[in-house]
Amino acid sequence: MPKVSLDMPMEILDDLKLHVGDDRKFVSVADAIRTACRKMLDQLDEIDARHGRGLD
Repeated sequence: MPKVSLDMPMEILDDLKLHVGDDRKFVSVADAIRTACRKMLDQLDEIDARHGRGLD
C-alpha cells in the first residue's frame, strides 16, 4: 500500500485522536483518515451523479 505524507493542523489531529484506540471507532489515525477519504469520495460521487456528471 502506498504511503502518503501530509500536514495537518494540530487541533484536527487532536480531535481525530479522540476517536482512535481501544473501544473507539478507529484502530489507528491512518484508519480514520482512510475512512474519511472514502466517505468524502462517495459524497462527491453522489453530488456528481445529481448534477449529471460521471467519471469517464
